[in-house]
Amino acid sequence: MPAVGDATIAAAIRALLAARGPAASICPSEVARRLPADANWRDAMPEVRRVARALAQAGEIVITRGEAALDPAAPLSGPIRLRRGPRADTGGAGR
Repeated sequence: MPAVGDATIAAAIRALLAARGPAASICPSEVARRLPADANWRDAMPEVRRVARALAQAGEIVITRGEAALDPAAPLSGPIRLRRGPRADTGGAGR
């Protein structure tokens, strides 16, 4: 798979969350499928999860399983969802 930069992955996460309601979540696979067409979305999943963890550690998103927020510093396995975090850039809304 051609390398997809962290900034591209982070932008895809932000764009998908911005297109949803404030409490909505997205699946990391949605992010991977949105990456450039020459990238195999399945191969991109570890990178998407890595970038999601970094965004969660910065407070921009929250990684969840069900309604429970997961610790982004802990190992992540199984199905997860991504939601806006307390430091999400909402394009100036509420500021």
